[in-house]
Amino acid sequence: MIRKLLATVALTIAVVVLQISRAAAQDDGVEEAERITRSAAVLDAIMAADDSAIPDAILERAQGIAVFPGTTRAGFGFGGMRGRGVLSARSGDSWSAPAFLTLTGGSFGLQIGVQRSDIILVIMVPEGLDNLVSNPGLAAGPVGRSAAAATDLQLSAQILSYSRARGVFAGITINGSTIRQDVDANERFYGSRLETRRIVFEDGGGAREPVGLWRQTLARHAN
Repeated sequence: MIRKLLATVALTIAVVVLQISRAAAQDDGVEEAERITRSAAVLDAIMAADDSAIPDAILERAQGIAVFPGTTRAGFGFGGMRGRGVLSARSGDSWSAPAFLTLTGGSFGLQIGVQRSDIILVIMVPEGLDNLVSNPGLAAGPVGRSAAAATDLQLSAQILSYSRARGVFAGITINGSTIRQDVDANERFYGSRLETRRIVFEDGGGAREPVGLWRQTLARHAN
């Protein structure tokens, strides 16, 4: 009886410690730092792929770049999509610190399967970037394996989307997705509840690592 009681207590303590550790890691912005690192790796990988690299001429003109690593889409008749990413804006010869975004959406049509995709959005005009950081729920266009023009209905701002798909997804879908500011993630990583605009336009995020790695990656491919 006593042994069982001690075992139960020990298990409870272990669970509590694990939960506290996870909460502490989240509060310290560890997950957000990993998101930045993965986003940099995705951009490197896509630029290294002969069949899906983004043309240099496009990146050199980009006003902003958003990367959503490991975006998941799953469905059986009806489906959903969920991704978390980062966005930076061009600032002269450099790039802003990354602001955190979420990408969510549903779809319907003839579809079955699960797919994970690395998605890159290249914002080509200042109006598109301004709308992206100001609008709390911006509708995004379709994303394909190669460049796909997505037009914002409010400002007719051109955004080019690229993706690298993994997994299987069969059939034809009608997709709608929404990009939102992830202010909670901004707060966890930067220690202050910063709006996306403050980070990308006023460089209010600071230089905590791996921000330097991310900026170097953008400069290497887009300057």
